[in-house]
Amino acid sequence: MRIVIISGSPGTGKTTIAEILSKNSTYEKSVHIEVDCFWQFIRKGYILPWLSGCDVGNQNDVVINAVVASAKAYYKGGYDVFVAGTIGPWFIEPWLKIVQKGVDVRYIILRPSEETTISRATKRAQRDFFPLNTEAVKNIWHSFTNLGVYEANAVDTTGQTVEESVALIGNMINENGFRIV
Repeated sequence: MRIVIISGSPGTGKTTIAEILSKNSTYEKSVHIEVDCFWQFIRKGYILPWLSGCDVGNQNDVVINAVVASAKAYYKGGYDVFVAGTIGPWFIEPWLKIVQKGVDVRYIILRPSEETTISRATKRAQRDFFPLNTEAVKNIWHSFTNLGVYEANAVDTTGQTVEESVALIGNMINENGFRIV
Protein backbone atom coordinates (compact mmCIF):
# COMPACT_ATOMS: atom_id res chain seq x y z
CA MET A 1 0.00 0.00 0.00
CA ARG A 2 0.90 3.63 -0.33
CA ILE A 3 -0.35 7.14 0.15
CA VAL A 4 -0.56 9.03 -3.14
CA ILE A 5 -0.93 12.80 -2.91
CA ILE A 6 -2.41 14.38 -6.03
CA SER A 7 -1.76 18.10 -5.71
CA GLY A 8 -1.93 21.29 -7.74
CA SER A 9 -3.96 24.45 -7.91
CA PRO A 10 -7.75 24.47 -8.34
CA GLY A 11 -8.75 23.38 -11.84
CA THR A 12 -5.88 20.95 -12.45
CA GLY A 13 -7.98 17.78 -12.15
CA LYS A 14 -6.79 16.56 -8.73
CA THR A 15 -10.11 15.27 -7.49
CA THR A 16 -11.12 13.63 -10.76
CA ILE A 17 -7.78 11.88 -11.23
CA ALA A 18 -7.54 10.75 -7.59
CA GLU A 19 -11.07 9.34 -7.73
CA ILE A 20 -10.35 7.30 -10.86
CA LEU A 21 -6.97 6.08 -9.58
CA SER A 22 -8.53 4.98 -6.30
CA LYS A 23 -11.28 3.07 -8.10
CA ASN A 24 -8.67 1.44 -10.37
CA SER A 25 -6.30 0.54 -7.53
CA THR A 26 -4.84 -2.95 -7.75
CA TYR A 27 -5.18 -3.30 -3.98
CA GLU A 28 -8.17 -4.92 -2.33
CA LYS A 29 -9.10 -1.73 -0.50
CA SER A 30 -8.65 1.92 -1.49
CA VAL A 31 -9.84 5.31 -0.33
CA HIS A 32 -10.00 8.77 -1.85
CA ILE A 33 -9.58 11.64 0.62
CA GLU A 34 -10.63 15.09 -0.59
CA VAL A 35 -8.72 17.72 1.36
CA ASP A 36 -11.35 20.37 0.54
CA CYS A 37 -13.81 18.51 2.78
CA PHE A 38 -11.59 19.14 5.81
CA TRP A 39 -12.01 22.90 5.45
CA GLN A 40 -15.79 22.43 5.32
CA PHE A 41 -15.70 20.86 8.80
CA ILE A 42 -14.77 24.23 10.36
CA ARG A 43 -17.88 25.91 11.79
CA LYS A 44 -16.40 29.03 13.39
CA GLY A 45 -13.25 30.97 12.57
CA TYR A 46 -12.90 29.76 8.97
CA ILE A 47 -10.52 31.77 6.79
CA LEU A 48 -10.15 31.15 3.05
CA PRO A 49 -6.99 28.97 2.89
CA TRP A 50 -5.11 31.31 0.57
CA LEU A 51 -5.58 34.45 2.69
CA SER A 52 -3.25 35.75 5.38
CA GLY A 53 -3.96 34.38 8.82
CA CYS A 54 -3.70 30.78 7.67
CA ASP A 55 0.06 30.49 8.16
CA VAL A 56 2.13 28.35 10.53
CA GLY A 57 0.29 27.29 13.66
CA ASN A 58 -3.09 28.29 12.34
CA GLN A 59 -5.96 26.85 10.34
CA ASN A 60 -4.06 25.44 7.36
CA ASP A 61 -1.54 23.57 9.52
CA VAL A 62 -4.34 22.10 11.61
CA VAL A 63 -6.21 20.99 8.50
CA ILE A 64 -3.13 19.44 6.86
CA ASN A 65 -2.25 17.59 10.07
CA ALA A 66 -5.81 16.24 10.22
CA VAL A 67 -5.52 15.06 6.60
CA VAL A 68 -2.16 13.38 7.29
CA ALA A 69 -3.57 11.63 10.38
CA SER A 70 -6.57 10.39 8.39
CA ALA A 71 -4.43 9.18 5.50
CA LYS A 72 -2.08 7.41 7.91
CA ALA A 73 -5.01 5.71 9.68
CA TYR A 74 -6.40 4.39 6.38
CA TYR A 75 -2.92 3.27 5.32
CA LYS A 76 -2.44 1.37 8.60
CA GLY A 77 -5.87 -0.19 8.00
CA GLY A 78 -4.67 -1.70 4.73
CA TYR A 79 -6.02 0.88 2.30
CA ASP A 80 -4.34 2.24 -0.81
CA VAL A 81 -4.80 5.97 -0.09
CA PHE A 82 -5.30 8.74 -2.65
CA VAL A 83 -5.32 12.29 -1.29
CA ALA A 84 -6.52 15.12 -3.55
CA GLY A 85 -5.76 18.65 -2.44
CA THR A 86 -3.74 21.81 -2.87
CA ILE A 87 -0.73 20.52 -0.97
CA GLY A 88 2.30 22.52 -1.98
CA PRO A 89 5.86 21.90 -0.79
CA TRP A 90 5.04 24.30 2.07
CA PHE A 91 2.76 21.55 3.46
CA ILE A 92 5.09 18.59 2.89
CA GLU A 93 6.77 18.43 6.33
CA PRO A 94 4.05 16.34 8.06
CA TRP A 95 4.18 13.88 5.16
CA LEU A 96 7.97 13.61 5.46
CA LYS A 97 7.53 12.63 9.12
CA ILE A 98 5.42 9.60 8.21
CA VAL A 99 7.83 8.68 5.40
CA GLN A 100 10.55 8.52 8.07
CA LYS A 101 8.36 5.96 9.86
CA GLY A 102 8.32 3.70 6.80
CA VAL A 103 5.12 4.85 5.06
CA ASP A 104 5.31 4.84 1.24
CA VAL A 105 4.20 8.36 0.22
CA ARG A 106 4.02 9.57 -3.39
CA TYR A 107 3.71 13.23 -4.27
CA ILE A 108 2.33 14.34 -7.64
CA ILE A 109 1.76 17.95 -8.66
CA LEU A 110 -0.59 18.44 -11.59
CA ARG A 111 0.54 21.50 -13.48
CA PRO A 112 -1.23 22.17 -16.76
CA SER A 113 -0.62 25.60 -18.29
CA GLU A 114 -1.90 28.65 -16.47
CA GLU A 115 -4.50 29.26 -19.19
CA THR A 116 -5.76 25.67 -19.06
CA THR A 117 -5.96 25.75 -15.27
CA ILE A 118 -7.86 29.04 -15.15
CA SER A 119 -10.27 27.86 -17.84
CA ARG A 120 -11.01 24.62 -15.99
CA ALA A 121 -11.32 26.25 -12.57
CA THR A 122 -13.64 29.04 -13.67
CA LYS A 123 -15.94 26.74 -15.66
CA ARG A 124 -16.77 24.49 -12.72
CA ALA A 125 -19.53 25.22 -10.24
CA GLN A 126 -18.44 27.50 -7.43
CA ARG A 127 -18.62 26.27 -3.85
CA ASP A 128 -19.63 28.59 -1.02
CA PHE A 129 -16.74 27.55 1.23
CA PHE A 130 -14.16 27.95 -1.57
CA PRO A 131 -15.24 30.87 -3.76
CA LEU A 132 -12.65 31.13 -6.52
CA ASN A 133 -12.03 33.90 -8.95
CA THR A 134 -9.51 34.22 -11.75
CA GLU A 135 -7.07 36.17 -9.59
CA ALA A 136 -7.12 33.57 -6.78
CA VAL A 137 -6.58 30.72 -9.25
CA LYS A 138 -3.68 32.61 -10.89
CA ASN A 139 -2.02 33.23 -7.52
CA ILE A 140 -2.38 29.60 -6.44
CA TRP A 141 -1.15 28.35 -9.84
CA HIS A 142 1.93 30.58 -9.56
CA SER A 143 2.69 29.15 -6.12
CA PHE A 144 3.36 25.84 -7.90
CA THR A 145 5.84 27.22 -10.45
CA ASN A 146 9.02 27.02 -8.35
CA LEU A 147 8.90 23.63 -6.67
CA GLY A 148 12.58 23.23 -5.88
CA VAL A 149 13.41 19.58 -5.15
CA TYR A 150 9.83 18.62 -6.08
CA GLU A 151 10.04 19.91 -9.65
CA ALA A 152 10.44 16.29 -10.84
CA ASN A 153 7.06 15.53 -9.26
CA ALA A 154 5.23 17.97 -11.55
CA VAL A 155 3.17 16.62 -14.44
CA ASP A 156 2.05 18.90 -17.26
CA THR A 157 -1.41 17.71 -18.26
CA THR A 158 -2.07 20.50 -20.75
CA GLY A 159 -3.84 19.06 -23.77
CA GLN A 160 -4.40 15.64 -22.18
CA THR A 161 -7.75 14.03 -21.64
CA VAL A 162 -8.53 12.81 -18.14
CA GLU A 163 -7.98 9.26 -19.37
CA GLU A 164 -4.53 10.13 -20.74
CA SER A 165 -3.53 11.82 -17.49
CA VAL A 166 -4.79 8.89 -15.40
CA ALA A 167 -2.90 6.40 -17.59
CA LEU A 168 0.34 8.39 -17.44
CA ILE A 169 0.21 8.97 -13.69
CA GLY A 170 -1.00 5.44 -12.94
CA ASN A 171 1.89 3.93 -14.90
CA MET A 172 4.43 6.17 -13.16
CA ILE A 173 3.02 5.26 -9.72
CA ASN A 174 3.16 1.55 -10.56
CA GLU A 175 6.79 2.00 -11.63
CA ASN A 176 7.57 3.43 -8.16
CA GLY A 177 7.57 7.02 -9.39
CA PHE A 178 6.89 10.15 -7.36
CA ARG A 179 8.22 8.73 -4.05
CA ILE A 180 9.23 11.23 -1.46
CA VAL A 181 12.09 10.38 0.85
